[in-house]
Amino acid sequence: MNPLSSSSSAAPNRSPTLAEAPGAGPISITDREATRQARYQQVGQRPGTLNIREGALKPRLFLVSYNDEVCAEDEYTDRYDDLLEHLRQHPELKHWIDVRGYGDLPLMERLMQDFGLHPLQMEDVLNDYQRAKIEVFDDHRLFMVSRMTDFTALLEIDDDQLSIFTGPNYVLTFQDDYDDCLDTLRVRIRANFSTLRRHPSLYLAYALTDVVLDHYYPTMAAIGDYIEELEEAIFADKRPRRLLNRILRIKKDVVRFRRLVYPERDKIAEILRLPEEIMPETLKIFYRDAYDHAIQALDLAESYRDNISSLTDLYLSDQSNRMNEVMKVLTIISTIFIPLSFVVGLYGMNFQRHDDHGHFLAFNMPELYSPWGYPMVLGIMALVVGTQLYYFYRKGWLTNR
Repeated sequence: MNPLSSSSSAAPNRSPTLAEAPGAGPISITDREATRQARYQQVGQRPGTLNIREGALKPRLFLVSYNDEVCAEDEYTDRYDDLLEHLRQHPELKHWIDVRGYGDLPLMERLMQDFGLHPLQMEDVLNDYQRAKIEVFDDHRLFMVSRMTDFTALLEIDDDQLSIFTGPNYVLTFQDDYDDCLDTLRVRIRANFSTLRRHPSLYLAYALTDVVLDHYYPTMAAIGDYIEELEEAIFADKRPRRLLNRILRIKKDVVRFRRLVYPERDKIAEILRLPEEIMPETLKIFYRDAYDHAIQALDLAESYRDNISSLTDLYLSDQSNRMNEVMKVLTIISTIFIPLSFVVGLYGMNFQRHDDHGHFLAFNMPELYSPWGYPMVLGIMALVVGTQLYYFYRKGWLTNR
C-alpha cells in the first residue's frame, strides 16, 4: 500500500518504561545473551509473528525530505499521522523515513500496513540478528539488510542491524538504537550542491550501504592498532595480565567481523545481478564500487585473522622461550650446588678418629683436625664454583648468545 494515498487511525499512546525513555542508555543488539534469547524464545510460533524484544527503545521517527532545490528535516516522534500527511502532500520530493527504536508494537504494525511491508520481512527487522541480504518485492521494491559496526572502548566489535526498504520516492530505514554511523550521509543531504539530492531515491539506498561499508575501515583500523599493541605487549618485559585471553577475544571478534562482511559482499553481488528494470545500470556502477570496498574489507578481515593466529603462536612460542630461560637458570643453579652438596655431604659423615681400642685411624678424614682444614675445604668449593662458572660462560650459557 502506498503511504501517500492511504490513511489510518492514530496509534494508541502508552507510557514508556524506564528502559524505553530517550534518556536511557543504548541497548546493544550484539549482546550475546540477548541474541541467544532472541534466537530460542517462542520456538514454533507462526511465521511473520512480530515480537518486541524486552527493553527495546521507544521509537523515534525522523524524516528528511529533499530534491534538487530544497531539503527539510523534522522529527515526528509521537506524530506518525503528521508524517504520513507530509508524505501525501509532497509527492514531488524524495523522502528518507528513519525509524530508530522498536519498542512500540502497534506503531510497527502500522508502518508494516501503511508501507506495504511483508510480515516476514518485518519479523526480520524486529528480530535484528539477520545477516546482510537483499529481497525483491513483487512491485520491484527492495528490502536490504546491512550490519553497522564499531570497535568499542571495551575493545569489542559492536554491530547493529540497518534494515532498508525502498519505495517509489522514499527510503524507509529501521534500526534499534538512537546512535548510528549515518551522520556523514545526513550532512551530504543537507549540502546544497550534493549529487545525492539529484539522484532518484534508490540512490539513497546505495548511499546508506556505502556509508556502512566505509565505516568498516575505521573498525578494521582500530582492530589493526590493537593487534599491534598486543604484539608489542608480547615482547614487553612486563606483560599485561591475561594477555592470552585478550588475544583470543580479539581473534573471536575478527572472525565475527568476517562473518558480517562476507554476506555484505554476497548481497552486493546479488544486487549487481538484478535486471535493469529493478536496478538501473546507472546505479550498478556505484554498487560495483561498493563491491570493491566489500572485497577490500573482507581481505583485511582475512589478513587480521591470519595475523592473530600468528600472534597466538608467537605468544605461546615466547612463553615457551621464557620458560626455557627460567629452567636454564634453575639448571645452572642446581648444577653449581651438586658438587658443593657432595663435598658438604662427604664431610658431614661422622667418622671416628680412634677405634674402640684407642688406635689412631689415619685415613678417617685427618683434615678435619687440621688448623687449615676448614679454609681448605671452602677454597676447594670456591674453586669448583669458579671453574663451573667459567665453563658455563665459555659455552655461552650465562649470556643470550
